[in-house]
Amino acid sequence: MNSLSVSQVVKLLKVLGDDNRFHLTKLLLEQDLCVGGAAQMLEISKPAASQHLKLMREAGLVVGEKRGYWTHYRVDREMLREAAEVLLQMSGAAAEEIETFLAGEKKNGEEANLSKHEEERRVLAVCKNCCHQPEKLKTTPQECTPEQVKECHGEEENHPCSEENQQEK
Repeated sequence: MNSLSVSQVVKLLKVLGDDNRFHLTKLLLEQDLCVGGAAQMLEISKPAASQHLKLMREAGLVVGEKRGYWTHYRVDREMLREAAEVLLQMSGAAAEEIETFLAGEKKNGEEANLSKHEEERRVLAVCKNCCHQPEKLKTTPQECTPEQVKECHGEEENHPCSEENQQEK
């Protein structure tokens, strides 16, 4: 359905992560603008607007069309739709996975995936009162007892609180 790679979506999100570029995208969805028009609407300099548009163009978010002496920019709506679809698919998959996990259901072929999440959830639950949340300790994380280390991380070697790792610091 969508042809965007993960790196393209990440690049797009980085571009949209800037306030000016985000607002410029909204403006360009309403009307085509040249660099001067974009600068005036955003109340920034023309070189700054030009730089923002360059980054947006490199990410594939906007397309420029030469009109006389000026280039007018517009949002590539299809690219934006495809990126939105990737994000929706991610959120839907994540929601379905969480619902499945919480319901205790294990679908065919997903048992290994769910057991990984069960393990992560178990570690997070145990770590609430251990070395990963030092505010809950009466001492510093470096002073974890062997019992705390074992409870929090099992028989993990190279634990950040182990004596060997403390000597290296």
